[in-house]
Amino acid sequence: MPTLTPSFADFLPEWVARQRWYTAKGRTPQLQRVGGLRYQDPEGEVGVETWLVQDDGGPAPVVYQIPLTYRGAPEPELAHALVAQAEHSELGPRWIYDGCHDPVYARLLLSTILGGETVESDGGAQYGRAAGHRAGGDGAMTAHTAGEQVRVLRGEQSNTSIIFEGEDGPPVICKVFRVLADGRNPDVVVQEALAAAGSTRVPAPLGDLYGEWPGAGDQRRHGHLAFAQEFLPGVEDAWRVAVRAAADGADLTERATHLGSAVASVHRDLAAAFPTHEATAPVRSQLRATWRHRATAALLEVPGLEEHRETIAAVYARTENTTWPGLQRIHGDLHLGQVIEAPGRGWLLLDFEGEPLRPLGERTAPDLALRDVAGILRSLDYAAGAALREHGAEVADDWVARARGAFLDGYAREAGRDPREDAELLAALELDKALYEAVYEVRNRPEWLSIPVSGVRRLLGVTAP
Repeated sequence: MPTLTPSFADFLPEWVARQRWYTAKGRTPQLQRVGGLRYQDPEGEVGVETWLVQDDGGPAPVVYQIPLTYRGAPEPELAHALVAQAEHSELGPRWIYDGCHDPVYARLLLSTILGGETVESDGGAQYGRAAGHRAGGDGAMTAHTAGEQVRVLRGEQSNTSIIFEGEDGPPVICKVFRVLADGRNPDVVVQEALAAAGSTRVPAPLGDLYGEWPGAGDQRRHGHLAFAQEFLPGVEDAWRVAVRAAADGADLTERATHLGSAVASVHRDLAAAFPTHEATAPVRSQLRATWRHRATAALLEVPGLEEHRETIAAVYARTENTTWPGLQRIHGDLHLGQVIEAPGRGWLLLDFEGEPLRPLGERTAPDLALRDVAGILRSLDYAAGAALREHGAEVADDWVARARGAFLDGYAREAGRDPREDAELLAALELDKALYEAVYEVRNRPEWLSIPVSGVRRLLGVTAP
C-alpha cells in the first residue's frame, strides 16, 4: 500500500492550527478523517482531492473542509499555499498545496457546481459524496476556461473565497466553507431564496456543492461544501465608504438613507420567503434571558463595565411591557462590511451565514428584524471611531447621529414602520451588540476597546469617568 513520508498525521494538524479558519486557537487539533472527495485533473498532472476532517480535541467535534492538490514539482506561484513537502512511496517527491489557491482545483470545483456534476468519494460511498446544483442562469455561466484568472480573497476568517475572472464569462466568486455544519448553510439557502423571490439586493446565486459524510454511529451528516455566485469587481463595501466619509467630514446621509431602504427591502423579501412567527411570551422571555446571559459574561470580562450592571439590566427590563413585532428570518450578522455598493444597482447585502461559530439552529432561527437594524447603527458608530483611530480625524459630534437618522428614515419609508417606534427593543438590541463588540475587542484588539465601551455608555446615558 502506498505511503507518504511524512504522513498526514505528522504535518496536517500543525498546518490546520495555523489557519485563520481554525476555531480553537492556541492548541493543536486532533484530526480524524471522516470523508474525502477525489477530482480528476483533465491534464492528468495534478492530484486533486478534498479531505473532510473532524477535530475531536475541543468541547465539541468540529468538521473542517481541506481541499489539497499534489504536484510532482514545486509551483513558485503557490509557495504561500504550501502545506507540506513529502515523499510518496510510488510517485516520488510530492509538493502538497492548499487546493483553494491552486487553479486546477478551483476550476474543477466551479465546473462541478455549474455543470451539476456528482463527485464520488475516493474511499467509497460510506465516506461521502457531493453533488453540484445549479441555481439557474443562462448558459454563459458554464463558459469558464483555463485561460481565466483565478485568485483567492484575503483576510477571510471562516471561509475561503475564490474569484474567477476572464473574457469567456462573467466574473464568479466561489465560497468554500471551511467549517462544516450538519444542515443546509444559511448563506446558500437565504440568497437562493431571495433571488427566487426576485430580490435585486443580493448577488445572483449560480449554484452550490452539497455533500454528505458520516457522523456518530450510523448517522449521516449533510451540508453545503461550496457556493458560487455573481462577483462584482471594483465595488466598495459600506464600511470603507463610511470610514472615509467620517474621516473627510463628508455627508453620508443620502447613502445612509438608501442603505436603510435596501435593508428594509431584504427584510420584506425574507418575510415573504420564510415563515414568520409571533413573539410569544416564552420567546420574549428566552430572548431577554439570552441578552442577560451575554451581559453577565461581558461584565466579567471587560474592565469598567461592572459599575453599569443595574443600568444594563434596566434597559432589558423595559422591553417586558412593550409590544414586540413578529419574528422572521434575518441576516443575523449585519454590519457595514457585509454591504457593497454596486454601480447602477445600489446597496447589496452579502454573507447571510450569520455568526459562523454559533450553532446552526441558532443562526437559522427566526429573530427580530430590529437586530439587523441595530447592527448597522452600531457599525456607523464604529466607523466614526475607526476614522479617529486609523486616520486621526476628529469626527463631528453629530456625524453619527445624522447618518443613523438617515438610515432609519430610509428603512422606515421602505418598511412602512419606523424602527424608532420600537425604541425600547432597539435600545436593548444595540446594547446587546455593543457588549458583544466589547468582549470581542478585549480578546482580540484591546486597543479598539474604547469604541464599544463608549458606545455602551452612550446607550446607557452615562458619561465617561
